[in-house]
Amino acid sequence: MKRSLLTLSVAATVGVGSLFTGVAADSAFASTKLQELQNKKSELQKKRSGVESGINKADQEINRLQNEQEKVTVEIKRLDLAIGDTNEKINEKNTQITETKAAIEKLRGEIAVLKERIKKRDEMLKERARSFQETGGMVNYIDVLMGAQTFGDFIDRVGVVATIVEADQDILRQHKEDKALLEEKQAKVEQDLANLEKMRAELENMKKQLSSQKAEKDRLMATLKKQEKYMHTEKLALEEENEVLAAQEAAMQKAIQLEQQRLAELERQAQAGNSSRGSYGGSSSLSTPPVSSGMFMMPASGRLSSGFGQRGGEFHAGVDIANRADVPIVAAADGVVIRSYYSPSYGNAIFISHSINGQIYTTVYAHMQSRSVGTGAVVSKGQQIGVMGNTGYSFGQHLHFEIHKGPWNAAKSNAVDPLGYL
Repeated sequence: MKRSLLTLSVAATVGVGSLFTGVAADSAFASTKLQELQNKKSELQKKRSGVESGINKADQEINRLQNEQEKVTVEIKRLDLAIGDTNEKINEKNTQITETKAAIEKLRGEIAVLKERIKKRDEMLKERARSFQETGGMVNYIDVLMGAQTFGDFIDRVGVVATIVEADQDILRQHKEDKALLEEKQAKVEQDLANLEKMRAELENMKKQLSSQKAEKDRLMATLKKQEKYMHTEKLALEEENEVLAAQEAAMQKAIQLEQQRLAELERQAQAGNSSRGSYGGSSSLSTPPVSSGMFMMPASGRLSSGFGQRGGEFHAGVDIANRADVPIVAAADGVVIRSYYSPSYGNAIFISHSINGQIYTTVYAHMQSRSVGTGAVVSKGQQIGVMGNTGYSFGQHLHFEIHKGPWNAAKSNAVDPLGYL
């Protein structure tokens, strides 16, 4: 049976895009191929479901971390207020201690005066006591009374003696009261000062504990913020992977539709008895660089500036092709564009899914200056898709090129060395 050459590519996510070269497949083979595409679409949907579940979990974790931060914020505010209140009380105690010390200094002056008064009174009493001893004590008072010339003079002398005796008793009583007052004042201010200093020490210790608690809460808040930032990064990676998977799913659906159209055409031809089979697409004019005979062709001309594998402590999932000129970037194989977009890391990037000999491959073209094909476009091997550039996280004009044996994922676990396939 005569078979016709097929050249159309149909890609899907986990690969899309099927390139049939050689003899046209019969209906049974085509039906099997359609079933394979549908199975791959189902697998892709399961993967998307898993990624979406991961996004939901990331959202839940972000919400939990934000709730924890709110609780910690409330605690930090409470501790700030407590520390502020403690500082006010410490300042108040400092003021009281300063005032008490000033009162003590003032009291010391008063005490010095009291001591001087007591000293003088002591000297006065001692002088009087010596006088009593030298003159016989109370006998002098009797002599004073007996020396009166008249009764009126006697009465006057009695009053004078009584006044002197009473004054001596008042001096002694005041002496004792002054001493007691001195001791009482001295004891009181010293106790007040001791109490104030004790309260200040307790407040200082409380402030130290509160400050330690606040420092702990600050560290916890920093950890929570770091974890939230990490979860946001994880979520963004999952969202980007989900977008790629969604684009691959759409490309897969497109491949299924193309395959269904081809099957319908085969059936129509069979019913018409036409021995010539419809081709899986038409031939396409290829532009330079020329298409090679391998599974994949070099996507751009230039020198290999960086290879596949570990680089600077990180995994480099592809190869870098550098060139200074305005270099066209071409599709490395027939396929379907599953995503054409700008990425902060990849810059202008295009993802193409290929189905080659029943195996799904995904190629990635990054850091391009411009893109000439959009998401969902069917491209041929060697067709220009962009121009080499230096966009995104890039240093110098080059093309970052990746090949994944299977679908692309954020972990790049399916990445293979392109040099083994070119």
